[in-house]
Amino acid sequence: MTDALWTGYQYAEVDADGWATYWRLDPRGHDVGLIDWTGYPDRPGHRLWERAATPAGVRAAWRTSASAVSIELRASLGIYSVIAPLDVLVDGELHERCVVVDGEQRLVVELPGRPVTVELWLPQSGVIGVRGPTFDGDADPLPSTGPRWLTYGSSITQCTGAYGPSETWPALVARTNGWSLSALGFAGECHLDPVAARTIRDQPARLISLCLGINIYGGATYSGRTLPGQVEAFVSTVRAGHPQTPLVVITPVLAPDLEGEPNAVGLTLDDVRDCVERGARTDPEVRIIDGRTVLTSAEAEALYVDDVHPGPDGYRLIAERLAPRLTLPR
Repeated sequence: MTDALWTGYQYAEVDADGWATYWRLDPRGHDVGLIDWTGYPDRPGHRLWERAATPAGVRAAWRTSASAVSIELRASLGIYSVIAPLDVLVDGELHERCVVVDGEQRLVVELPGRPVTVELWLPQSGVIGVRGPTFDGDADPLPSTGPRWLTYGSSITQCTGAYGPSETWPALVARTNGWSLSALGFAGECHLDPVAARTIRDQPARLISLCLGINIYGGATYSGRTLPGQVEAFVSTVRAGHPQTPLVVITPVLAPDLEGEPNAVGLTLDDVRDCVERGARTDPEVRIIDGRTVLTSAEAEALYVDDVHPGPDGYRLIAERLAPRLTLPR
């Protein structure tokens, strides 16, 4: 099978042994270098590229009557706390969720042996190399269909703690709405980097959503003076490539244990929400979704695994709430 079967990535890098890394940002032309995953260099920006090399939202589909599919994965934790599974869907439903462990492995999944559509969703967490897949019968690759949706955000968009890659909230929204997903969630690294803005600018899209603010709050990246302007610049770059595309900005969802607490530059989460909204509204066509309306405080208290991150059922609920609110023009 060929690299062209996969979708949801920007650049496929294949090493001499045939292992493919599916980059969600294109590393060419950037000072990424050869990454030593066992001793990750602590240089500015490199954590962004580590996240970009993780294939969150990367998937492929085939029409096949094969009785089995196999795929080789090379996985390690890197700076992640968990390696996510590989999801195999048959006719749109989860067929098997394959545990992925550290090291090289071949995963073999039995299939129905009758004409079905098979989708493979690569892990959304961990350092992942891919070889294959191969089927034990004919398999016709299916192109990605539906309107293309690009969504940018933090770990709450990458959803490393979701049940599996097909159950991140962006994956669930895309599957519910019949959209082709490009998931640009970078855990801890949603800081309005120009490379992310240019990537979104230069890719075709029928809908774009930007989930902005939680990493900026946690990292004290910008002050109240600079944050609105940074949001304005990011949105302006995106808009330059998409003059007619609907653009939605989502402010941080509730974090009950952090609300009202100033960060290192004196901004509360409500301050960040206000700055993000003010910066985004310089584009009169931007639609704002107040993150505080996505989950209630009680839901967050019940579903979060820490001060910031929803657990798997929290991501499902976010998808349920956002699927009808992220809409295409008629």
